[in-house]
Amino acid sequence: MKIKILSMLVASCVAYSASACTGISLSTTEHDYIQARTIEWGQNDLNSKLIISPRNHAYVSTMPDQKKGLKWNSKYGFVGISVSDDRFIADGVNEEGLTAGLFYFKNYGSLEKYDPSDTTRTITDMDFNRWILSQFKTVDEVEQAINKIKIVPVYIDAKGNPSPTAHWRVADKQGNNIVIEIMNNGEVNIHKNTAKVLTNAPDYQWQVTNLNNYIHLSPGSSQGQKINEVNAFSFGVGSSFLGLPGDITPPSRFVRAAFYVNSAPVMKTEEQAVSQAFHILNNFDIPIGSEFSAKEHIPDLPSATQWTSVIDQTNGAFFYKTMRDSTIKKVDLTKIDFNQKEEVKRPLDSGRFHVIDVTGGL
Repeated sequence: MKIKILSMLVASCVAYSASACTGISLSTTEHDYIQARTIEWGQNDLNSKLIISPRNHAYVSTMPDQKKGLKWNSKYGFVGISVSDDRFIADGVNEEGLTAGLFYFKNYGSLEKYDPSDTTRTITDMDFNRWILSQFKTVDEVEQAINKIKIVPVYIDAKGNPSPTAHWRVADKQGNNIVIEIMNNGEVNIHKNTAKVLTNAPDYQWQVTNLNNYIHLSPGSSQGQKINEVNAFSFGVGSSFLGLPGDITPPSRFVRAAFYVNSAPVMKTEEQAVSQAFHILNNFDIPIGSEFSAKEHIPDLPSATQWTSVIDQTNGAFFYKTMRDSTIKKVDLTKIDFNQKEEVKRPLDSGRFHVIDVTGGL
């Protein structure tokens, strides 16, 4: 019973935690590829950890009824960040530069029905990222392998209702970038991530089509004009994209992220691209309280955006900052010994707001 309750809580936390995730993809003139994202959850601390997983590590996916599912040994080491449970990797990159991230897909994601009699090739949705990162080095390999497994919900309640699921962004360092969506009880749809953006529901093709409503937006300021006898002019910078949606719904964040990625300057180095990714995603930080009504209790958290990560696929670097510490931290995959026997699990930060006092140097 304790395991069942834990599974239910984990499934619930993960589902709602990703309800406002925003992902962007950037590149440089030298073909450095950057994948970045935020993750939100305003109810409580997700207890996310930095996970470093070695090569030749044994994995097994635990089924909704606690049976053992797919078993595999990792071919590649990876670095990622977990949510709610150390096993559940929300986003990560492996030593070959392949990245995988999950994004909540409310009311649209619909996985294959769990069959207790066929578990040897079955994996839960919350193990999908771990399987991808530990097994493959290119998007093409993932696409070829996905039909060889069955992906089921991590939890099924007493009434037979499955836990909410996600859709996934997978990208390799050759520049291939896809969105995987599983709908209609197991139907796998794979889209090229041409928009270089991913948020949540509705489905990816709907989000791309919705961009047609915003083709009038452009960077910069509008030219003044005479309206009847009035000389009209711009109040300031940005009038050319007046009407860019600013709310936190997934469609609005998709449009806003696509606009900022499209209007970003051409970047020559990976350092510039990493910096640009953090600056763009600053626009998607959600202050705690904005997702609660006035009568609801607001949890004691610094932000609903619990962490932001930026991955430099080409050079093997994982950057992140958290709601408690905006100092950017870096994990250099080229300096990690992926031949260790056990996974490394570390807190993302010290749990305190970090301030550097520079008064002494003045």
